[in-house]
Amino acid sequence: MAPDPLEELVSLLARLPGIGERTATRLAFHVLAADPEYARSLGKSVGEIHSRIRRCEVCGNYGAEARCGICLDPRRDGSLVCCVARVPDLRAVEQSGSFRGRYHVLHGLLAPLEDVGPRELPLDSLTARVQQEGIIEVIVATPLNVEGEATALYVAQTLSPLGVKVSRIASGVPHGGELEFTDRVTLGRALAGRRSLDERH
Repeated sequence: MAPDPLEELVSLLARLPGIGERTATRLAFHVLAADPEYARSLGKSVGEIHSRIRRCEVCGNYGAEARCGICLDPRRDGSLVCCVARVPDLRAVEQSGSFRGRYHVLHGLLAPLEDVGPRELPLDSLTARVQQEGIIEVIVATPLNVEGEATALYVAQTLSPLGVKVSRIASGVPHGGELEFTDRVTLGRALAGRRSLDERH
């Protein structure tokens, strides 16, 4: 007996984060009711996502080229870098409209219980950028939870010998909150009220 294609689609959609079976069912019926061309375009986009998207060789953001649009934008302030845990956090900061510098994406946080240590984070490339790009300040915008705080302190310790200012976003972002789900006004206030992680600054 052939598998039910609708049930197969529901099952696949339900594996997405934050999508339960009820929502997955509603989405599956929406795709079924839509123009077939939409379903084909959606399937093609999903199927090619891994081959079309690459990490920016400078900051770690996602894009279609070797360097992302933010790194290539001459209007950005290259002396100011916002260090985030993941690309969704970068997008959240961008949507706040409060930051015009560049970024550095760690693609993770220090989490010893999950075997994620300093070697798994691209801090060598951040150090190289500070030394080569004339960066004056690094804003650490990791989540305000245990892993985020530990990562922020480690970033500050790593960059301290280089004499660059290292600051932390202010507590406008709720403790334990993810930047991806924080509203733009709160994010803007957090960036404006950042504090130094180095007592010398």
